[in-house]
Amino acid sequence: MKILFYDTYDYDKKSFEEQLKNFPGIEIDYLEADINPMTAPLAKGYDAVCAFVNSNLGAMSLEILAGLGIKLILMRCAGFDAVNLETAKRLGMTVLRVPGYSPEAIAEHAMGLALAADRHIVKGYNRVRENDFALSGLLGTTLHGKTAGIVGTGKIGAAMCKIVHGLGMDVLGFDVHPNPELDFVTYVELDELLEKSDLISLHCPLLESNYHMIDKRAIAKMKDGVIFVNTARGGLVDTNDLIEGIRTQKIGSCGIDVYEEEEPNVFRDRSSAVFESVISRLCAFPNVVITSHQAFFTKEALASIADTTLENARAFAEGKIDEVPAPNVVV
Repeated sequence: MKILFYDTYDYDKKSFEEQLKNFPGIEIDYLEADINPMTAPLAKGYDAVCAFVNSNLGAMSLEILAGLGIKLILMRCAGFDAVNLETAKRLGMTVLRVPGYSPEAIAEHAMGLALAADRHIVKGYNRVRENDFALSGLLGTTLHGKTAGIVGTGKIGAAMCKIVHGLGMDVLGFDVHPNPELDFVTYVELDELLEKSDLISLHCPLLESNYHMIDKRAIAKMKDGVIFVNTARGGLVDTNDLIEGIRTQKIGSCGIDVYEEEEPNVFRDRSSAVFESVISRLCAFPNVVITSHQAFFTKEALASIADTTLENARAFAEGKIDEVPAPNVVV
């Protein structure tokens, strides 16, 4: 099997090359360019393509790939909202993903964002670098004894539940499928979670049904000064409403790793660009900490992504798609 990798960086190549020795018969070529209708024709002569979270696998890209004989789309991530699933089904394509490469990595990053935003760690660090040792404006919140609301309690959300529980917080959960292993979590409806939580963290997939689930109505239900964290998907939050909530101090601090309009920026150096977008508005707030889709980025997570992606490819190549774990199969 020959696979063309799109949107690859040095760390992608390193992690996959380290795992590739365990998968004889699989060849990989790497492209820095991401996939879109203009770059899809480069897959001619390959058996599969591998893409990442913000790739453009819309109908036109898939049509081009199908015309080249591509039957397998490998997503080296958990999210698959970049793929037009109906078109993939119609074209007889198989779409496989990596549903759980390191849930702890993402949950740990989410907790780090919450603490950094609430305790003003970045602002304090910058002050000390300039020999300013004043504490004014750096007042935070003690989380022990407070209530955490975790929206989505799958693998990542479950890991986050355990972290906040370890800090001595009461834990509320919202999920259409409650996790029976989390016996310390009290499951409630979303509105109750919003009303009672001092810390709210999103860990659910983006679906049509929950697009902009956090909007001005939802924010109005939150406690004054709530700590809000999103490491899931930008589309879960109406960013303009989030900005208004921060401006009015309804949201006391905010840590985000994903946001709307992120697609042109993620994993790219745009330090010379001039932005007039939501990101520039968010960065203007001293109580907001932003990272760029960094939550997954650990050595262990990259190794797990490579191993699972290559296992998916091998199973497809050997005609053993039925042996692929069910959560890995999108189409």
